[in-house]
Amino acid sequence: MRLNDEIVFITGSARGIGRQIAEVFAKEGALVIISDINAESCQKTADEINASGLKADSFPCNVTSLVEVEQTIDKVIEKHGRIDILVNNAGITRDNLFLRMKEEDWDAVLTVNLKGTFNSCKAVSRAMLKARKGKIISIASVIGVMGNAGQANYAASKAGVIALTKSLAREFASRNITVNAVAPGYIKTDMTDKLSDDVKNKILEAVPLGRMGSPVDVANVCLFLASKEADYVTGQTILVDGGMVMY
Repeated sequence: MRLNDEIVFITGSARGIGRQIAEVFAKEGALVIISDINAESCQKTADEINASGLKADSFPCNVTSLVEVEQTIDKVIEKHGRIDILVNNAGITRDNLFLRMKEEDWDAVLTVNLKGTFNSCKAVSRAMLKARKGKIISIASVIGVMGNAGQANYAASKAGVIALTKSLAREFASRNITVNAVAPGYIKTDMTDKLSDDVKNKILEAVPLGRMGSPVDVANVCLFLASKEADYVTGQTILVDGGMVMY
């Protein structure tokens, strides 16, 4: 198995893409730490993964609080001994045209998406640097590369995640820690299922492959970056977007 006995901490993993990443990693032998702001959802997801014969544990956490993230990471390390892989997946949207965007919506998105990623990296890095090994994978977005009308806050937050990834990759490389990002395009989720057919068709017109991706498409790229096959890959942002952005 590609991740046999690895300890993986995944933020925002009670549902959606984060949960899919957890399931794919668990199938490859990892013990996945399910972390989300809702404790009940965390435990439910962990229980369901364990019931399938795989390994999971639940540690709820609000990524916007550095103190809370540090305390949670300390508890994980106290119980399981280490964290080998961090996946920063927690994120939110508060979409609106820029002139209508409220300050609190700007702040909320930047706080969860960018500061939350900073907090998790900060909390995990000390132990990884001491161990002289580790892998950090952050979920960005094609919107952070190309921008999008009505998503100035989200675009800024994800562009920040990409820049943070490059900076940490340079800082941590000497300690054998790789830092990469995955930038999904339009992925079929509960959120995209609510879109009208007209909106979906317009989206697909911009996707050369002519279809939306699935959460497992994102999870599989994360799996590669978490595996030994990617030991010489760092500071990169891999787009999983069906060809929307080519550069």
